[in-house]
Amino acid sequence: MATAMIGGMLQQNHRAADICVIEVSAEARERLGRELGVQAHATPALAVPGADLVIIAVKPQQVRDAAKSVAPVLKDQLVITIAAGITAGTLSRWLGNYRNIVRAMPNTPALVRAGITALFAMAAVSTAGRKTASELLEAVGETVWVDNEEHLDAATALSGSGPAYVFYFLEAMQEAGRKLGLPEATARKLSEQTFLGAAKLAMQSDETPRALRARVTSKGGTTEAALQVMESSAISTHLVTAIEAAAARSRELGHELGRVE
Repeated sequence: MATAMIGGMLQQNHRAADICVIEVSAEARERLGRELGVQAHATPALAVPGADLVIIAVKPQQVRDAAKSVAPVLKDQLVITIAAGITAGTLSRWLGNYRNIVRAMPNTPALVRAGITALFAMAAVSTAGRKTASELLEAVGETVWVDNEEHLDAATALSGSGPAYVFYFLEAMQEAGRKLGLPEATARKLSEQTFLGAAKLAMQSDETPRALRARVTSKGGTTEAALQVMESSAISTHLVTAIEAAAARSRELGHELGRVE
């Protein structure tokens, strides 16, 4: 995700020389410098003091250590974190009660500049800080702000984990295509373009997904036959339950890791 964000920034005409990355792996530092032209340092001491913005882009289990290493050299920069579950309050504590924090939940389509990011700002973040966060994440897709931090758990479950649900359905559709005798490449193209086209149609239509689905479903037709099987298997109910489970896990992760000082 960090690489996707850097790529988006470069496409938005940010200078590679102005971007500093903190990376403990010497091999990764060399690769980042070679492929992206950014500065790469082993510790925050050389990168953070002169920075206008600090992004913590590590796994949730690594946020505490990253925050503890950054805290001594922070001044008044905006800090953005993209870790699932870790609340702004927990990060603030790890940063020594620092309050200029924005939480962001992007998703993997950011890799192709088609992501969606949910954002939440602590009360101390200025209007300019919120604008900076929006502009940064809009380099890799769309953004939405939430006023209630708990809604980030829902966003994590819905859009953060969402690409995996789409890939899951794509797997099944392609497998069905192969079982019905289609060449693998043909099944893949038909499935992927169907998802892309349906998503575009939904985005450009004023109608609800339910209404759009009804338009495709003729009485006694092929679509109705497929949907009857899905309804009898309660696929919609199971999908809602699965997304609720993802949101619950996001909350649990925050509670588990947030207990660590």
